[in-house]
Amino acid sequence: MGQGLSSETSEAGPRVLFVDDDPDVLTAAQVLLQRNGFGFAVARSPAEAWSVLAAQPVDVILLDLNFARGATSGAEGFAWLAEIRAHDPDAVVVVVTGHSGVNVAVAAMKAGAADFVMKPWNNPRFLETVRAAAELRRRRRSGAQPEGAAPALDEDLLILGDSAPIRRLRDLIARAAPTGAAVLIHGEAGTGKDLAARVIHARSGRTGALVRVDIRGLAADAAEALAAAVEQARGGTLLLDEVADLPPAVQARLLALLEAGPDLRLVSTTRRGADGLAALRDDLLARLGTVEMTLPRLAARGEDLELLLEHFIRLFARRYGRAPKPLDPAAVDLLKAQPPAGQVRGLRQAAERAVVLSEGDVLTAADFAAPAPGLAGEKPGAPDLNLARSERAIVEAALKRHGHNVSHAARELGLTRAALYRRMVKHGL
Repeated sequence: MGQGLSSETSEAGPRVLFVDDDPDVLTAAQVLLQRNGFGFAVARSPAEAWSVLAAQPVDVILLDLNFARGATSGAEGFAWLAEIRAHDPDAVVVVVTGHSGVNVAVAAMKAGAADFVMKPWNNPRFLETVRAAAELRRRRRSGAQPEGAAPALDEDLLILGDSAPIRRLRDLIARAAPTGAAVLIHGEAGTGKDLAARVIHARSGRTGALVRVDIRGLAADAAEALAAAVEQARGGTLLLDEVADLPPAVQARLLALLEAGPDLRLVSTTRRGADGLAALRDDLLARLGTVEMTLPRLAARGEDLELLLEHFIRLFARRYGRAPKPLDPAAVDLLKAQPPAGQVRGLRQAAERAVVLSEGDVLTAADFAAPAPGLAGEKPGAPDLNLARSERAIVEAALKRHGHNVSHAARELGLTRAALYRRMVKHGL
């Protein structure tokens, strides 16, 4: 975020999100819009915008069309416009363009944008455009939703991140989802297989339900349960969760059900990898994986970790009615060096705990579940997500480092002396 920019929004007027990588443009828009009663939020990239949209609903999205250096085609902006409207067809997007020109802006309106703004803009014209867009959003919302509803985008269907593996995943989902082809999703526990399956269902165009079958919970004679699930999923999607665990006695029955040609979309997930699918019949496996995709581990997602962490902090701050706190860079460095057990799910849990329990003005490394040394059965170097054990170890280590000087230890941990004393009593230190 550019210097001097704030992502805070006011409650007085319509809320605007400006997605642009130019801090000067963002600052000019912020000053103008806030002076005229608008709430204002910023995102430096379309990927960052997903996090903002999930945490704080907006009325109008101002979307720059070009982000890559030297780009003038607007291709990246068009792709993100399509992504936004896929999540929320009623979203009101105003595209912002300079070098691309009027022809590209008009093409964006044909693709679903409500209007366009040219850089550099005329302030009265800019305000008129944003006000008209906010009114359009109000009319759309009042026609479809009750007062006070609803985030503009479904935060549960956002695949956040801008790393190369996540961009490839989003692209593959965008191409596969509308086709109706069977999809097999690989990934470790916590990487987001269920989320990917739900996004595929949401973008499939099917009006029926997403019916989930937990294969690990099936008994060996569960053929009737599978047949019932197939019936329930007609017109929708059948999700076979952890399909590699399908009992051999049931595989022939599932194959027969699928060969009957039911009107459903088939999505399967597995944490076992390709080798773990060896127990499945070849003819069944061929039906499961017309399209295969693998979800990356958190450690392979680079800077996505910080984006995800900031998203989860905003999300849980909003859920628990608290103001989001800034992140100490040392906390981010720790989590990058030692990603939480449980992949993205573990990061989400760590963020929730930090939001709930932090007492300082900044979220520090001590607010996240840090390694607790010497615990049997624990993966070396992985943060301990048992909060009580982790907190005791952190406090004890800080006290030892400072010769049990409570003031110095409290300062390092970002706590008051009283807060540290409470923890010392709690853990018998």
